[in-house]
Amino acid sequence: MADGFEDGKRAFFDGVAHYQAGRHAEAANAFERSLAAVPGRASTLANLGAARLKLGRPAAALEALDAALAAAPDDLDAWSQRGVALSMLGHHAESLASHDRAWQRDPARAVDAYGRGNALAMLGCGDEAVAAYDDALRLEPHHAEAWSRRGGLLREAGRLEEATQSYEAALAHGGDETLNRFFLAAVDGAHGVAPPSPPRAYVEGLFDEYAAGFGDHVVDGLAYRAHVRLADGLATLRGARLFRAGLDLGCGSGLSGRELRPHADALDGVDVSSRMLERARASGAYGNLVHDDLASHLGTTTLRYDLVAAVDVFIYVGALDTVFAGVRRILEPGGLFCFTAEKAGPDEADGTLRPSLRHAHRREALETLAARHGFLVERIDEAPLREEQRRPIEGFYFYLRGP
Repeated sequence: MADGFEDGKRAFFDGVAHYQAGRHAEAANAFERSLAAVPGRASTLANLGAARLKLGRPAAALEALDAALAAAPDDLDAWSQRGVALSMLGHHAESLASHDRAWQRDPARAVDAYGRGNALAMLGCGDEAVAAYDDALRLEPHHAEAWSRRGGLLREAGRLEEATQSYEAALAHGGDETLNRFFLAAVDGAHGVAPPSPPRAYVEGLFDEYAAGFGDHVVDGLAYRAHVRLADGLATLRGARLFRAGLDLGCGSGLSGRELRPHADALDGVDVSSRMLERARASGAYGNLVHDDLASHLGTTTLRYDLVAAVDVFIYVGALDTVFAGVRRILEPGGLFCFTAEKAGPDEADGTLRPSLRHAHRREALETLAARHGFLVERIDEAPLREEQRRPIEGFYFYLRGP
């Protein structure tokens, strides 16, 4: 018995050392060994949960944290970590409840004020989320990520001057330079020219975070129908013929794939978000799925397609020349390239970055780009893509024939 306790103790301290050094896989293994020697120890379970979170295993982390809290219900750190795990799993109301539990017991915990802000933001409670971030920043003024997320909520609310101040504060406190300068370019042109496309970290993080409830959010919450409209237009062009092989650029969770799959014998997908690809794989619409950004994949793949589609993807790409060149490279002669684009206003330049963090494009610029890469315009429709603030966002539906 004594030997087992000593083995568990050594393994526990090994785990702590590994965790502090950033070796999270080794830490998790050590905590599991400790539990094998001394089962049910609350502090070991809580630390195992924290290590699993760092490894991106929220379901396994939640199992360990629930066991820890069953043994030690007053462990506020475990409640905090539980809130993070639930957030990663898309259970934002339960995440909020976990952070509330710790916050109510100790309102000096910036970590839980920040966690409350994240959960409230995901639940659509913008004003309450800003107030929670303000609580976190009152306790920890140098919390760059809280400044940045606060700026995002203010930007979405149209409070652009306050958003600018928040992003500036994020930068001043060591926040991600590339991301926060991108955000600043969207809300205040005085901060410089927007990059040709958002930083990969932004797009990947955004869709990883939204993956669990993405379909319900865009279809029900934003009246999103672009994937259906594009596929309906495709049906009128192909007639009775099926495409041999299709590629869904920025396939996301597979919403577009379910609409495109009936038009092709086979369908592949590519997306920058690994969690979105998990959802796409579960949809059953795809053969091959690749984790990569568009330009990289289009420039390196050896596969060829007679259908390439990009549904509500170019809102995240301001400069499309490289993408069009890549599609031309992989498209079989006479193949079809179809895509949607957000419609720029009369006073907006092509590819302009809006405060929504989405790029808008001009019809004439897209037609010129298509011609430069040898594409022939088969059809262009204009119709809403989705809604924002209950207002339809107008877009283009392009169908181009390859040379």
